[in-house]
Amino acid sequence: MSTPVEGESLFTPRNFAAFLLVSVIWGGTWLVIRDQIASVPASWSISYRFIVAALGMFALAAIRRERLSLAPGGMRWACLLGLFQFTLNFAFVYNAESYITSGLVAVMFALLVVPNAIFGRIFLGQQITGPFIVGSAIAAIGVALLFAHEWQSSPATLSEVLLGAGLTVCGILSASAANITQAMEGAKKQPFLALLAWSMAIGVVINSVFAWATSGPPQFDTRTSYSLGILYLGLAGSVVTFPLYYGLVRKIGAGQAAYSSVIVPVVAMVLSTLFEGFVWGPLPAAGAVITLSGMVIAMRGRASPPPRRATPEP
Repeated sequence: MSTPVEGESLFTPRNFAAFLLVSVIWGGTWLVIRDQIASVPASWSISYRFIVAALGMFALAAIRRERLSLAPGGMRWACLLGLFQFTLNFAFVYNAESYITSGLVAVMFALLVVPNAIFGRIFLGQQITGPFIVGSAIAAIGVALLFAHEWQSSPATLSEVLLGAGLTVCGILSASAANITQAMEGAKKQPFLALLAWSMAIGVVINSVFAWATSGPPQFDTRTSYSLGILYLGLAGSVVTFPLYYGLVRKIGAGQAAYSSVIVPVVAMVLSTLFEGFVWGPLPAAGAVITLSGMVIAMRGRASPPPRRATPEP
């Protein structure tokens, strides 16, 4: 990845527009997922999404005249990413949204920086600072308040809410494993778009085999909204946002670009309020403010830049 250009501000019109577009698109993916699992098994919906995304990523690499083949040993890294990111992570997230609201899953996913930091310390030798620990603890308190509200206001039982939370945590850990995999030297030697495209293709194979074994032959919803959702998640949520996000990383640095992780759950919560009937009150409002404040403190106190993203938001 290119070295960030010194001196560029996030708040120039072009950079800020790209930042907002990326945040809004990724913030909208969570609600679209909810519709995707309403009538089609999660694994089949994930497979369709990444058929579109993989083809789009190969096309993007070709348009940008980047290599489509992997360097020696690259398929091993593609298999790891295909398993951790494009199979396990998305399977956990899609199924979590069967039990808790999409906005709450998105807020929880903002805590991805915590296992990233822990795994980065273990596998990459990155330091964890005191402010990062304090900020993460504050954010965790905020998430606990949001879950208390979910339990009180949702028709779901406590066991269902806890199951949704557990599935989300498993998704976060899977995504973090993929991000740390991406940060390892062998993976960083691979052409980035090609690695993502092959990883997505491998994820399609794994998800399709699992879907066929557990849910039978392919199932598809003929509603226009379902097909548009597949295109939105596969193209807008991956192919469109990646060049924008990494353009920001090059111009303003990974630290500032990563603040999209704070904006994304805000967008997701707004959409959840409008379309899922999420009801605000003192408890969820306090939880959201505490969570996002803790995330800002944690990100400002991070000793090392965030690892290269293995994927956009789910």
